Amino acid sequence: MKLLLELSFVGTDFCGWQVQPNGRTVQGVMTETSSRLFGCDSLVTGCSRTDSGVHALSFFCTVENGLDGCPIPPERIPKAYAALLPPDVSVRRAVLVGADFHPRYCAIEKEYVYRVRTAPFPDPFGYGREYFFPAPLTERGVEKMRETAAALCGTHDFSAFMAAGSKITDPVRTVFSCEVRRAPDGQTLEIEAAADGFLYHMVRIISGTLLEIGRGAREPESVAALLKNRDRSEAGPTAPACGLYLKRVKYPEGILPPKNV
Repeated sequence: MKLLLELSFVGTDFCGWQVQPNGRTVQGVMTETSSRLFGCDSLVTGCSRTDSGVHALSFFCTVENGLDGCPIPPERIPKAYAALLPPDVSVRRAVLVGADFHPRYCAIEKEYVYRVRTAPFPDPFGYGREYFFPAPLTERGVEKMRETAAALCGTHDFSAFMAAGSKITDPVRTVFSCEVRRAPDGQTLEIEAAADGFLYHMVRIISGTLLEIGRGAREPESVAALLKNRDRSEAGPTAPACGLYLKRVKYPEGILPPKNV
């Protein structure tokens, strides 16, 4: 058996998920904390390799080793982690899964949200947690962003929206939804995308491209050409990591119990 954990974390002070020799990572913190909690070396595997500065509203990882004879029932494990974890990462749920479960390869859908502050001045309370984009965005510009986002839905080769130098060999992904909306505060724009998987920097490049359309630097029709030509150099810039959040990870029915909160 493995222990499946649902996490939330603020990525500002992390060098991403994956363990690195000279940087603080979420995987490193979870491995160290799990080993302390269960009294032996633990193997922690994540559902995604989030980059430095990227946040997660819902992230899943498995913990192996140290579970045999554990006196803590799964429903009480989040509270046990809370006593040991730093304040920028939290365990929200814990459930036992089979030994063949993999948090990355068993996922059938992931959803990200990219947050952009479009006010003329930055919000210090959003520092490190949103992208400050002071370029004026008219309602027509935002509407063009919505229209273009909708056109990205479907199964496509997203090579133009993949970071240069990526080692991924199959750039075809199916985007189930891609939406642009204003948050209730009227000063935050949210770009939300759900797919069967994402390429390296894909959501950030989509966001950077949509923002160029919103401010009038490119036309919506250019995105169809990007999908056809598959040329990364023709797409928009990679938006900064600070605005990106992993929002949801979906697994087949029956793996996760209903949320208590």
